[in-house]
Amino acid sequence: MIKRLRFAVVVVSLLGISLSVHAQKDRFQQKVKYEMDVRMDVVKNQYTGTQKLHYTNNSPDTLDRAFYHLYYNAFQPNSMMDVRSRTIADPDRRVRDRIQNLKPEEYGIMEVRSLKMNGKAVGFVHEETILEVDLSDPILPGETVVFDMEFFGQVPLQVRRAGRDNAEGIRYSMSQWYPKMAAYDVRGWHANPYIGREFYGNFGDFDVKITIDKDYLLGGTGYLENANQIGKGYEDAGVKVPEPKTKELTWHFTAPSVHDFMWAADPKYTLVKQQMEDGPMVHLLYVKDGKTEENWGKLMQYTIDAIAYCSENFGKYPYKQYSVIQGGDGGMEYPMATLITGHRNLRSLVGVTVHELIHSWYYGVLGFNESSEPWLDEGFTTWGTSVVMDAVFEKDPDFIHNGSYRSYFRLADAGYEEPLTTHGDHYNLNSAYGPGTYNKGAVFVEQMSYVVGKENFDKALLRLWKDFQYKHPNGNDVIRTFEKVSGLELDWYYDYFIASTKQIDYGVKSVEAEGKNTKITLERVGMMPMPLDVVVTYQDGSQELVYLPLVIQRGEKPEEAGMPKRILTQKWPWTSYTTEVKLARPIAEIKSVEIDPSMRMADVNRENNKLEVSQEMEKK
Repeated sequence: MIKRLRFAVVVVSLLGISLSVHAQKDRFQQKVKYEMDVRMDVVKNQYTGTQKLHYTNNSPDTLDRAFYHLYYNAFQPNSMMDVRSRTIADPDRRVRDRIQNLKPEEYGIMEVRSLKMNGKAVGFVHEETILEVDLSDPILPGETVVFDMEFFGQVPLQVRRAGRDNAEGIRYSMSQWYPKMAAYDVRGWHANPYIGREFYGNFGDFDVKITIDKDYLLGGTGYLENANQIGKGYEDAGVKVPEPKTKELTWHFTAPSVHDFMWAADPKYTLVKQQMEDGPMVHLLYVKDGKTEENWGKLMQYTIDAIAYCSENFGKYPYKQYSVIQGGDGGMEYPMATLITGHRNLRSLVGVTVHELIHSWYYGVLGFNESSEPWLDEGFTTWGTSVVMDAVFEKDPDFIHNGSYRSYFRLADAGYEEPLTTHGDHYNLNSAYGPGTYNKGAVFVEQMSYVVGKENFDKALLRLWKDFQYKHPNGNDVIRTFEKVSGLELDWYYDYFIASTKQIDYGVKSVEAEGKNTKITLERVGMMPMPLDVVVTYQDGSQELVYLPLVIQRGEKPEEAGMPKRILTQKWPWTSYTTEVKLARPIAEIKSVEIDPSMRMADVNRENNKLEVSQEMEKK
């Protein structure tokens, strides 16, 4: 009996080791390499193309199906995007019923005409914005296969992000323009129909040739490999490019380690470029006229300053080029480039450029999943926009994240807030999606500096960049990074602030004399617990800080520069709704007691955060 028991223990132990090793297996990343050759007909606004896709299955799974995104098919009447846009209670003003009213020549079309894997035809079905592929042979773990495709596209009249002839007259904003293999990760395939939100894709390399009317100037993702044959301002200094003898030019671009490829084209574009000393070549492409010339003329230096700031504080920008291009319907990020509308005042122009630029870090290189966790990409980017604009454009005399906090407070008060774990496509309202993903997401980031301390926060930002470039980190990875740097346990912060809609509300309940000492009673009114910085201001103007970390955070943040001296640390169990703090100072010396004067804690009701000590209190 004893021998059997020992054997069982050994088996269980070995099984546990096996399971542990399997559970800790490094994350996998599917690898793609696209080679595409397309020809654009600028009269019909149609194009044909071939695509060779080298696909490496780095997962531990055998794949017997595959899926491609066919985004342009969303721009057809009665598509899922059209129906959603017309039936949601608060439609996007840029879309509304515009898809329903498109004429056939204005539709978006993406049609796969043939598809082979390793030279063998495979079966496929167009399911609106998704191509469903049944593989004739499975793709084994570690195997690389080659898909060969012929496809046809029609560029939609610009409605949302992509298309032709936008409101400012730009001919082509070519984003999401090619059949794109869906991402496959630890959660399986991400073959989400396109209804107008954002994107998630595999990192890889692109080699793209675009043949188009010779009058057009192109820009976007990637490096132009034949600049000295194209000219158009791209050629090397001193190189004279002769006029083309044909009616068309073929532009050849390559882009390494990106997860999408965008290009834009217009015969009226002006190209301005400047090489940074310790950074990329910066391109501006815009139509120079009375609405753009002055402000776009100032944009280059702001863009350079922003790239330099982000590289120093968020991580070194890894590509050799970045392009700001007039196009699209507002502002939208792509690898190595952005499309923005250009008829803006200077603050708006710089602001949208900075915002889309910062996406290059969080969407572009870290590769947050914009579809299932949009709060990560938009939250970090919105937070970063306030920081960078304050650094390079104009100093804000107030708390620089006030706008994000106010937006979140309005959402929290409105009654229709949803957890930020909601998939981007499935929010009930646009007015819940925007303030949630952008603004509450930004509050999450700034509030993290309050929880772990500013010094730890800055270190963690760079650690996140160092550990997760090109790896698609998720919310848990972000939390774990801040845990590793700070030494604190932070799962509670994610569970409350991201996975729920519980709110923070703390108050100073009373300040009372207790002999020669003073008793401060604090209360938690809201459902979300938080550590507290409580600042005591004395009659002589001096200040001291009482720090109340949560027991569940299992540690303390260090004292922060610029904050009053910490005189007391007292843990607060989250199960207790009140706690008392004893100060060895008479109440007559105290002027006020305030919770978080830094404003970083997202307390939905700040009216009860500060208590002025009155003469009546002193008498009591």
